[in-house]
Amino acid sequence: MALNHPLTPTLSPVNGGEGSISSLTERFVDQVLAVEYDALPPEAVDVAKQVTLDGIAVMLAGATEPLGVGRISTEYVRQMGGSPQATVIAGGFKTSMQNAAYANGTMAHALDFDNTWYPLNHPTSPTLPAILAIAEHHRLPGLRIIEAIVTAFEVQGRVRLAATGLETGSGFHKPGTTGTFGATAAAARLLSLNKQQTLMAFGIAGSRAGSLAINTGTMTKSSHSGHAARMGVECGVLAKMGWTASADLFGRGGFFDTFFGGKGEPELLIEGFGKPLRMIDPGVGFKKHPSNYFTHRPIDAALALREEFKLDPNAIERVEVLFPRFEYIDRPQPRTGLDGKFSVQYTVTAALLDGEITVDSFTNERRFAPDVQALLPRVKLTFDDAIPADFDSMHAVVSVWLKDGRRLSKRIEQLSGWIGFPLTREQRLKKFHSCARRVLARNAADRIVELVEDLERLPDIVEIMDIARAEG
Repeated sequence: MALNHPLTPTLSPVNGGEGSISSLTERFVDQVLAVEYDALPPEAVDVAKQVTLDGIAVMLAGATEPLGVGRISTEYVRQMGGSPQATVIAGGFKTSMQNAAYANGTMAHALDFDNTWYPLNHPTSPTLPAILAIAEHHRLPGLRIIEAIVTAFEVQGRVRLAATGLETGSGFHKPGTTGTFGATAAAARLLSLNKQQTLMAFGIAGSRAGSLAINTGTMTKSSHSGHAARMGVECGVLAKMGWTASADLFGRGGFFDTFFGGKGEPELLIEGFGKPLRMIDPGVGFKKHPSNYFTHRPIDAALALREEFKLDPNAIERVEVLFPRFEYIDRPQPRTGLDGKFSVQYTVTAALLDGEITVDSFTNERRFAPDVQALLPRVKLTFDDAIPADFDSMHAVVSVWLKDGRRLSKRIEQLSGWIGFPLTREQRLKKFHSCARRVLARNAADRIVELVEDLERLPDIVEIMDIARAEG
């Protein structure tokens, strides 16, 4: 991309008049506004389209989340009213951009099926819903949407990289913090904000950011993405109207000092920005199971054992999972099916019993079914401090003791779908259709695929959103 060197100071009147040295926040905004579609590498365009299709898929499926996250979110924004500007996916109606972004963002994260990347973060669910809402209302072309997605991902990735005090599984949950800035960056680009307005938008976003990881396992966790998407739209719209805020969000006393007690490396916001784009390197991971990513290695190990040895669940005496120390997914008796998405014990139980993990693995009916109740207490999670805790390099070992005395074990290191091991187009389409069929007929789903894969040539996304709205 044609970007200025990120560490070169420039002169700006924003902080202190003509001739003053620009702040890091200003230099960051300069980078945000320098991303241009025409300079994007083909790989970024391709990933942006993959992100769009995967995001729409999990929103459609999220509308059917078994405990009612999609149903309640949709009814909530319906009751809130609002000008019919943007589609509520699978809702059959339009509402304001902000309300649509909230509902769609919440549904995008409802199943924990949305993609992620490294450092661990959910880049799509807080950002794409804001992008779709603004683009639909203003009838913006597909290439502008791609440009906004790339910008949102780079911003969110940079903030996540710089926020070294942001812990995985505790404290602040990432979509409601770093995700808010990604959504705001996208809104700034789609609404054509100038530099001063973009500084204001980020300043506003600083007072909109926040979400607590303690709500993991409840409906509120998914709303963190919805809130971030809605606030991204709001920050952009308010800044466009002339609303004021601090022009130095990432400076002294700002985001890093307030949220993390100064534990951050703010210079990483701009150091190497876009060189390469983080959606290319390290890349984006696409989930193949609708559960927390830390449960995927144990799931894959359990599925491999069942398949390889043709396991009869009734022959299982007990199970042990060796995993790095990560209290977040140690939930021996999840309270609900939704809470089960974050339980290694439950997901391994379901995998061994059913031979697959689907959206319906996390209903309350499945969670409290007699066969689950019988096996779950015999699945033990053991933390092994010798296993690296870093998601990129960790592994899991699942061992099954059978009633005939045999012990069977499987170790899983690599995850298909994770960075470096991408899903094939066929695997991604299989995921899309498994999600879409919960709401749409096959011909309608096929048309969305056709349109999204041609996104850069579309004059607008009205037809995509008309189909995804699922009226009638």
